[in-house]
Amino acid sequence: MLIILAFIILFHLASAILLFVATIHNAWWVVSPPGREVIYSDLWYTCNSTCYIVENSHSTEAVYLQAVQATIILATILCCVSFFVFMLQLFSIQQGERFIFTAAIQLLASLCVMISASIYTAESKNFHAGSLKDGSYGSSYIVAWVSFPMTLISGFMYLVLRKRK
Repeated sequence: MLIILAFIILFHLASAILLFVATIHNAWWVVSPPGREVIYSDLWYTCNSTCYIVENSHSTEAVYLQAVQATIILATILCCVSFFVFMLQLFSIQQGERFIFTAAIQLLASLCVMISASIYTAESKNFHAGSLKDGSYGSSYIVAWVSFPMTLISGFMYLVLRKRK
């Protein structure tokens, strides 16, 4: 039982770390213009040697970008909250009960990651200036999609898991 508990905790921490990396790292969109420096763009900034705020990110036209920003941050927060709720439930629920509340929070985090990455996939050409439209998805975008099944699986693990002695 202790090995399963350790595995679940490590799996949850790994998905939280992936969410933090996807949120913080600046490689959601990568542009490699020939003969020039590589340009990385995340949800807030576009950077090569200096960083600039993503154009129109604060206007009403950037509702999709703001939705991506909000949902990926919400997913990261929910993943962390579900870990603390799991720790509280681990010491407070009765033997034989399930971790339903933790599972619900983790599944909400998974839903937020999916929404965020899906909106970015559908609207990525509209987020960037004309010179950046010829780019491709970067490592943070891939990490966000990898964190989706991890949070989903950990949410289902909490749903199935019962507290034992």
